[in-house]
Amino acid sequence: MWPLLLESRHILNVRVDATTYEDATTRVLAWARESRSCYVCLATVNSIMEAHASSEYQRVMREADLVTSDGIPLVWLLRWLGVPQASRVYGPDLTPMVLAAAAEQGIPVGFYGGSEPVLAKLLEAVGGRFPHLKIAYTYAPPFRPLTPEEDGEATRAIEKAGVRILFVGLGSSKQDYWMHAHEGRVNAVMLGVGAAFDFLAGTKPQAPLWMQQSGLEWLFRLCTEPRRLWRRYLSRNPRFAILALAQLVRTRLHEHRRTA
Repeated sequence: MWPLLLESRHILNVRVDATTYEDATTRVLAWARESRSCYVCLATVNSIMEAHASSEYQRVMREADLVTSDGIPLVWLLRWLGVPQASRVYGPDLTPMVLAAAAEQGIPVGFYGGSEPVLAKLLEAVGGRFPHLKIAYTYAPPFRPLTPEEDGEATRAIEKAGVRILFVGLGSSKQDYWMHAHEGRVNAVMLGVGAAFDFLAGTKPQAPLWMQQSGLEWLFRLCTEPRRLWRRYLSRNPRFAILALAQLVRTRLHEHRRTA
């Protein structure tokens, strides 16, 4: 059993929950056993900046049942904002933890996103690692918006398969919009796990642990996918640093005035 309320902070007006791998896994499995339709966002600097610029996306993040600190800079900010126990809850590490628990409890899972070759390698890797896992559904949607008919067909297929935990790998922020739009339509816990499909399938390299822990994972990913990611990291990261610093200064000034 977990506490009814998580300690959370707003980073640039986006709520981030100070959860842990164990807490997040427990919540997801409990919601799955209840057949609850809900979704989990894994927040990064990029998603925070997108939400900062878009009230629509900010609403998507705000209405999530859980928002984890997927990025190390968000963990640092949570700690600086008064949550010293904050820790990272990273999609590629959370995914196998949830899969292991689902396999143990016999809860059917599904995978939505990626490409067909990636999904094939992902299923091979996951099946070998968790032989008792019930994989009830997989779908690699086309790289274009689905028609209403196609979307309805996919939604019905997820429901018919009895999926209770659906891993969504469409990339931020597309996966978060998708989960928000399908809450109440997909009778499962939806987790937007981003690049976890590629990392677990072995189709993309993952940053060394020391780079992840030091907040330099962005640099590794920029070097491996410069054409796709240069705008995200070289434009948004510096702006995030400035805005986050300004928030910390305002917070400290407010605390000082309150105690003076």
